[in-house]
Amino acid sequence: MAEITAAAVKELRDRSGAGMMDCKKALTEANGDIEAATDWLRAKGLAAAQKKSSRTAAEGLVGVAVAGTKGVAVEVNSETDFVAKNDQFQDFVRTVSTVALESGAADAEALSAQAHPAGGTIAEKLVANIATIGENQNLRRVAHVEVTEGVVVPYVHNAAAPGLGKIGVLVALEGDAPADVLEPLGKQLAMHIAAAFPLALSAADIDPALLERERAIAAEKAAESGKPAEIVAKMVDGAVAKFAKEQALLSQLFVMDNKTPIADVVAKAAKDAGKSITLKNYVRFQLGEGIEKEVSDFAAEVAAAAGV
Repeated sequence: MAEITAAAVKELRDRSGAGMMDCKKALTEANGDIEAATDWLRAKGLAAAQKKSSRTAAEGLVGVAVAGTKGVAVEVNSETDFVAKNDQFQDFVRTVSTVALESGAADAEALSAQAHPAGGTIAEKLVANIATIGENQNLRRVAHVEVTEGVVVPYVHNAAAPGLGKIGVLVALEGDAPADVLEPLGKQLAMHIAAAFPLALSAADIDPALLERERAIAAEKAAESGKPAEIVAKMVDGAVAKFAKEQALLSQLFVMDNKTPIADVVAKAAKDAGKSITLKNYVRFQLGEGIEKEVSDFAAEVAAAAGV
Protein backbone atom coordinates (compact mmCIF):
# COMPACT_ATOMS: atom_id res chain seq x y z
CA MET A 1 0.00 0.00 0.00
CA ALA A 2 1.27 3.46 -0.92
CA GLU A 3 2.28 5.81 1.86
CA ILE A 4 -0.37 8.48 2.55
CA THR A 5 1.58 11.67 3.23
CA ALA A 6 0.41 14.97 4.68
CA ALA A 7 1.32 16.64 1.38
CA ALA A 8 -0.93 14.25 -0.53
CA VAL A 9 -3.83 14.88 1.84
CA LYS A 10 -3.39 18.64 1.48
CA GLU A 11 -3.21 18.43 -2.30
CA LEU A 12 -6.37 16.35 -2.50
CA ARG A 13 -8.11 18.71 -0.11
CA ASP A 14 -7.15 21.70 -2.22
CA ARG A 15 -8.22 20.03 -5.45
CA SER A 16 -11.46 18.39 -4.32
CA GLY A 17 -12.71 20.60 -1.53
CA ALA A 18 -13.30 17.59 0.74
CA GLY A 19 -12.44 17.31 4.41
CA MET A 20 -9.04 16.00 5.42
CA MET A 21 -10.27 12.78 7.01
CA ASP A 22 -12.29 12.04 3.88
CA CYS A 23 -9.24 12.81 1.75
CA LYS A 24 -7.12 10.42 3.77
CA LYS A 25 -9.76 7.71 3.41
CA ALA A 26 -10.09 8.38 -0.32
CA LEU A 27 -6.31 8.13 -0.80
CA THR A 28 -6.25 4.89 1.16
CA GLU A 29 -9.06 3.46 -0.99
CA ALA A 30 -7.25 4.64 -4.15
CA ASN A 31 -3.82 3.42 -3.01
CA GLY A 32 -2.43 6.95 -3.06
CA ASP A 33 -3.66 7.85 -6.57
CA ILE A 34 -4.80 11.51 -6.44
CA GLU A 35 -7.01 11.26 -9.54
CA ALA A 36 -8.69 8.05 -8.40
CA ALA A 37 -9.14 9.49 -4.93
CA THR A 38 -10.79 12.58 -6.43
CA ASP A 39 -13.20 10.37 -8.35
CA TRP A 40 -13.94 8.39 -5.20
CA LEU A 41 -14.83 11.59 -3.33
CA ARG A 42 -17.06 12.78 -6.16
CA ALA A 43 -18.82 9.46 -6.27
CA LYS A 44 -19.48 9.65 -2.55
CA GLY A 45 -20.77 13.23 -2.84
CA LEU A 46 -18.30 14.40 -0.21
CA ALA A 47 -16.23 16.91 -2.12
CA ALA A 48 -18.17 20.12 -1.57
CA ALA A 49 -20.19 19.69 1.60
CA GLN A 50 -17.56 17.94 3.67
CA LYS A 51 -14.96 20.60 3.04
CA LYS A 52 -17.28 23.16 4.51
CA SER A 53 -18.15 20.99 7.51
CA SER A 54 -14.56 21.19 8.72
CA ARG A 55 -14.98 24.88 9.44
CA THR A 56 -16.69 26.55 12.37
CA ALA A 57 -20.19 27.91 11.76
CA ALA A 58 -20.94 30.74 14.21
CA GLU A 59 -22.97 33.19 12.11
CA GLY A 60 -26.34 32.59 10.45
CA LEU A 61 -29.89 33.31 11.58
CA VAL A 62 -32.36 32.74 14.36
CA GLY A 63 -35.89 32.05 13.15
CA VAL A 64 -39.13 32.32 15.14
CA ALA A 65 -42.59 31.10 14.17
CA VAL A 66 -45.94 31.13 15.95
CA ALA A 67 -49.31 29.50 15.28
CA GLY A 68 -52.14 29.96 17.75
CA THR A 69 -50.95 29.07 21.24
CA LYS A 70 -47.64 27.52 20.13
CA GLY A 71 -44.31 29.03 19.19
CA VAL A 72 -40.86 27.84 18.20
CA ALA A 73 -37.38 29.30 17.85
CA VAL A 74 -34.59 27.73 15.80
CA GLU A 75 -30.95 28.63 15.20
CA VAL A 76 -29.18 27.74 11.97
CA ASN A 77 -25.50 28.67 11.78
CA SER A 78 -23.25 29.56 8.89
CA GLU A 79 -19.62 30.64 8.70
CA THR A 80 -20.11 34.27 7.67
CA ASP A 81 -22.72 36.95 8.13
CA PHE A 82 -22.89 37.31 4.35
CA VAL A 83 -24.79 34.03 4.08
CA ALA A 84 -27.52 35.37 6.38
CA LYS A 85 -28.46 37.75 3.54
CA ASN A 86 -28.73 34.89 1.03
CA ASP A 87 -32.33 34.26 -0.09
CA GLN A 88 -31.77 30.49 -0.25
CA PHE A 89 -30.44 30.41 3.30
CA GLN A 90 -33.22 32.64 4.61
CA ASP A 91 -35.84 30.46 2.95
CA PHE A 92 -34.27 27.37 4.52
CA VAL A 93 -34.36 28.87 8.03
CA ARG A 94 -37.94 30.03 7.49
CA THR A 95 -38.98 26.56 6.30
CA VAL A 96 -37.16 24.85 9.16
CA SER A 97 -39.01 27.08 11.63
CA THR A 98 -42.34 26.11 10.11
CA VAL A 99 -41.50 22.40 10.08
CA ALA A 100 -40.37 22.61 13.71
CA LEU A 101 -43.62 24.30 14.70
CA GLU A 102 -45.81 21.79 12.85
CA SER A 103 -43.87 18.67 13.84
CA GLY A 104 -43.11 19.56 17.44
CA ALA A 105 -39.57 18.17 16.99
CA ALA A 106 -37.95 18.69 20.37
CA ASP A 107 -34.31 19.09 19.34
CA ALA A 108 -32.04 19.64 16.36
CA GLU A 109 -31.52 15.92 15.78
CA ALA A 110 -35.24 15.20 15.67
CA LEU A 111 -35.88 18.22 13.46
CA SER A 112 -33.13 17.20 11.04
CA ALA A 113 -34.94 13.91 10.44
CA GLN A 114 -38.22 15.62 9.51
CA ALA A 115 -39.35 15.80 5.90
CA HIS A 116 -38.53 18.97 3.97
CA PRO A 117 -41.46 20.28 1.86
CA ALA A 118 -39.25 20.27 -1.25
CA GLY A 119 -38.34 16.59 -0.78
CA GLY A 120 -35.92 14.59 1.32
CA THR A 121 -35.21 15.45 4.94
CA ILE A 122 -34.17 18.69 6.58
CA ALA A 123 -30.70 17.20 7.03
CA GLU A 124 -30.43 16.31 3.34
CA LYS A 125 -31.58 19.77 2.30
CA LEU A 126 -28.97 21.28 4.61
CA VAL A 127 -26.19 19.27 2.95
CA ALA A 128 -27.42 20.42 -0.46
CA ASN A 129 -27.37 24.03 0.73
CA ILE A 130 -23.81 23.64 1.99
CA ALA A 131 -22.73 22.49 -1.45
CA THR A 132 -24.54 25.20 -3.41
CA ILE A 133 -24.03 28.17 -1.08
CA GLY A 134 -20.42 27.24 -0.37
CA GLU A 135 -20.28 27.50 3.41
CA ASN A 136 -20.75 25.14 6.29
CA GLN A 137 -24.18 25.38 7.90
CA ASN A 138 -25.49 23.74 11.02
CA LEU A 139 -28.95 23.31 12.52
CA ARG A 140 -27.93 24.00 16.08
CA ARG A 141 -30.94 24.16 18.39
CA VAL A 142 -34.72 24.30 18.74
CA ALA A 143 -36.99 25.48 21.57
CA HIS A 144 -40.77 25.41 21.92
CA VAL A 145 -43.22 27.29 24.15
CA GLU A 146 -46.96 26.72 24.48
CA VAL A 147 -49.92 27.98 26.49
CA THR A 148 -53.32 26.42 27.07
CA GLU A 149 -55.12 29.76 26.84
CA GLY A 150 -53.52 33.03 25.84
CA VAL A 151 -50.84 33.94 23.30
CA VAL A 152 -47.27 33.29 22.29
CA VAL A 153 -45.72 36.53 21.07
CA PRO A 154 -42.67 36.44 18.75
CA TYR A 155 -40.09 39.19 18.46
CA VAL A 156 -36.91 39.51 16.41
CA HIS A 157 -34.47 42.26 17.26
CA ASN A 158 -33.11 44.05 14.18
CA ALA A 159 -34.80 41.56 11.85
CA ALA A 160 -32.96 40.66 8.65
CA ALA A 161 -36.32 39.51 7.21
CA PRO A 162 -39.73 38.79 8.76
CA GLY A 163 -39.21 36.26 11.57
CA LEU A 164 -35.44 36.09 11.01
CA GLY A 165 -32.56 37.84 12.76
CA LYS A 166 -29.73 37.56 15.26
CA ILE A 167 -31.84 37.67 18.43
CA GLY A 168 -35.19 35.89 18.53
CA VAL A 169 -37.58 35.93 21.48
CA LEU A 170 -40.82 34.13 22.30
CA VAL A 171 -43.05 35.18 25.20
CA ALA A 172 -45.75 32.80 26.46
CA LEU A 173 -48.59 34.59 28.24
CA GLU A 174 -51.23 32.37 29.84
CA GLY A 175 -54.62 33.83 30.68
CA ASP A 176 -58.08 34.90 29.59
CA ALA A 177 -57.23 38.51 28.78
CA PRO A 178 -58.06 39.52 25.19
CA ALA A 179 -55.45 39.47 22.46
CA ASP A 180 -55.41 43.27 22.23
CA VAL A 181 -54.09 43.29 25.80
CA LEU A 182 -51.77 40.29 25.62
CA GLU A 183 -50.11 41.07 22.27
CA PRO A 184 -48.70 44.52 23.17
CA LEU A 185 -47.72 43.31 26.64
CA GLY A 186 -45.93 40.36 25.09
CA LYS A 187 -44.12 42.65 22.65
CA GLN A 188 -42.88 44.89 25.47
CA LEU A 189 -41.75 41.90 27.51
CA ALA A 190 -40.01 40.41 24.49
CA MET A 191 -38.11 43.64 23.89
CA HIS A 192 -37.07 43.61 27.56
CA ILE A 193 -35.89 39.99 27.27
CA ALA A 194 -33.89 40.78 24.14
CA ALA A 195 -32.13 43.65 25.94
CA ALA A 196 -31.78 42.27 29.48
CA PHE A 197 -30.82 38.64 28.70
CA PRO A 198 -32.41 36.90 31.74
CA LEU A 199 -30.97 33.52 32.64
CA ALA A 200 -34.26 32.01 33.83
CA LEU A 201 -37.91 32.83 34.44
CA SER A 202 -37.54 32.92 38.23
CA ALA A 203 -34.70 32.72 40.74
CA ALA A 204 -35.71 29.14 41.52
CA ASP A 205 -35.14 28.21 37.87
CA ILE A 206 -31.53 29.43 37.68
CA ASP A 207 -28.97 26.67 37.19
CA PRO A 208 -27.66 25.71 40.67
CA ALA A 209 -24.15 25.42 39.22
CA LEU A 210 -24.27 29.10 38.25
CA LEU A 211 -25.36 30.06 41.75
CA GLU A 212 -22.59 28.00 43.29
CA ARG A 213 -20.06 29.64 41.04
CA GLU A 214 -21.39 33.05 42.06
CA ARG A 215 -21.26 32.01 45.71
CA ALA A 216 -17.60 31.01 45.40
CA ILE A 217 -16.75 34.35 43.79
CA ALA A 218 -18.69 36.26 46.46
CA ALA A 219 -17.01 34.24 49.24
CA GLU A 220 -13.56 35.07 47.92
CA LYS A 221 -14.39 38.77 47.75
CA ALA A 222 -16.03 38.84 51.18
CA ALA A 223 -13.11 37.02 52.81
CA GLU A 224 -10.84 39.87 51.78
CA SER A 225 -12.92 42.32 53.82
CA GLY A 226 -11.47 41.06 57.09
CA LYS A 227 -14.91 41.08 58.72
CA PRO A 228 -16.09 38.41 61.19
CA ALA A 229 -17.21 35.07 59.78
CA GLU A 230 -20.89 35.68 60.49
CA ILE A 231 -20.77 38.98 58.61
CA VAL A 232 -18.90 37.39 55.73
CA ALA A 233 -21.61 34.69 55.49
CA LYS A 234 -24.32 37.36 55.28
CA MET A 235 -22.35 39.24 52.64
CA VAL A 236 -22.08 36.09 50.55
CA ASP A 237 -25.78 35.28 50.90
CA GLY A 238 -26.65 38.85 49.97
CA ALA A 239 -24.44 38.80 46.89
CA VAL A 240 -25.95 35.53 45.65
CA ALA A 241 -29.48 36.80 46.26
CA LYS A 242 -28.69 39.99 44.35
CA PHE A 243 -27.29 37.98 41.46
CA ALA A 244 -30.39 35.76 41.30
CA LYS A 245 -32.70 38.77 41.45
CA GLU A 246 -30.89 40.52 38.61
CA GLN A 247 -30.75 37.40 36.40
CA ALA A 248 -34.32 36.10 36.86
CA LEU A 249 -36.83 37.57 34.42
CA LEU A 250 -39.70 38.04 36.88
CA SER A 251 -37.56 40.07 39.30
CA GLN A 252 -35.61 42.08 36.72
CA LEU A 253 -36.43 45.77 36.49
CA PHE A 254 -38.40 46.60 33.36
CA VAL A 255 -36.08 48.26 30.84
CA MET A 256 -38.81 50.74 29.89
CA ASP A 257 -38.67 52.49 33.29
CA ASN A 258 -35.80 50.76 35.12
CA LYS A 259 -37.79 50.59 38.36
CA THR A 260 -40.71 48.17 38.04
CA PRO A 261 -40.09 44.41 38.42
CA ILE A 262 -41.38 42.39 35.47
CA ALA A 263 -43.70 40.45 37.78
CA ASP A 264 -45.37 43.76 38.74
CA VAL A 265 -45.64 44.81 35.09
CA VAL A 266 -47.58 41.63 34.34
CA ALA A 267 -49.70 41.98 37.49
CA LYS A 268 -50.65 45.58 36.61
CA ALA A 269 -51.64 44.57 33.08
CA ALA A 270 -53.88 41.86 34.54
CA LYS A 271 -55.44 44.25 37.05
CA ASP A 272 -56.08 46.92 34.40
CA ALA A 273 -57.70 44.35 32.13
CA GLY A 274 -59.65 42.69 34.93
CA LYS A 275 -58.44 39.35 33.60
CA SER A 276 -55.87 36.70 34.49
CA ILE A 277 -52.41 37.00 32.93
CA THR A 278 -49.40 34.84 33.80
CA LEU A 279 -45.96 35.02 32.23
CA LYS A 280 -45.61 31.27 31.81
CA ASN A 281 -42.38 30.93 29.86
CA TYR A 282 -40.02 32.54 27.39
CA VAL A 283 -37.26 31.69 24.93
CA ARG A 284 -34.34 33.90 24.00
CA PHE A 285 -31.99 32.75 21.24
CA GLN A 286 -29.00 34.91 20.41
CA LEU A 287 -27.07 33.87 17.35
CA GLY A 288 -23.83 32.06 18.09
CA GLU A 289 -24.00 32.35 21.88
CA GLY A 290 -21.69 29.78 23.42
CA ILE A 291 -19.89 28.99 20.16
CA GLU A 292 -16.16 29.57 20.16
CA LYS A 293 -14.44 30.31 16.88
CA GLU A 294 -11.83 27.72 16.07
CA VAL A 295 -8.22 28.74 15.65
CA SER A 296 -6.12 25.87 14.38
CA ASP A 297 -2.63 25.13 13.15
CA PHE A 298 -3.30 23.90 9.60
CA ALA A 299 0.03 22.08 9.24
CA ALA A 300 -0.53 20.25 12.52
CA GLU A 301 -4.11 19.49 11.54
CA VAL A 302 -3.02 17.95 8.22
CA ALA A 303 -0.28 15.95 9.89
CA ALA A 304 -2.69 14.62 12.52
CA ALA A 305 -5.25 13.63 9.89
CA ALA A 306 -2.61 11.88 7.81
CA GLY A 307 -1.10 10.16 10.82
CA VAL A 308 2.37 11.64 10.31
